[in-house]
Amino acid sequence: MAVELTERAISRIRELAMKRQTPDHVFRLGIRGGGCSGLSYYVDFAPAAAEKDKVFNFGPDDGKVTVVVDRKSYLFLNGIVVDWKTELMKTGFEFINPLAKTSCSCGESFTV
Repeated sequence: MAVELTERAISRIRELAMKRQTPDHVFRLGIRGGGCSGLSYYVDFAPAAAEKDKVFNFGPDDGKVTVVVDRKSYLFLNGIVVDWKTELMKTGFEFINPLAKTSCSCGESFTV
């Protein structure tokens, strides 16, 4: 298994990187303690992958999105699908994590 991005998520990450004027940065996906259910997701841009990061590439070379996940976070994110939703009640990244046993109503935190 691995980390997957939907086409909408890839497109949004590209847009955000261009808006930030950091098109060569990688998209970091991880977890940290906290949130309603115990662990929460976080996303950020970083200049480069760290030495022990898991690295995933999406899209063509000229518009490639590189996602990096630290080793500890990968234990909880293996198999995750990241989507981008634009809806009336919620706009943002949606995390579909097969390892999550429960999650809060907003979908931003989970337990395993």
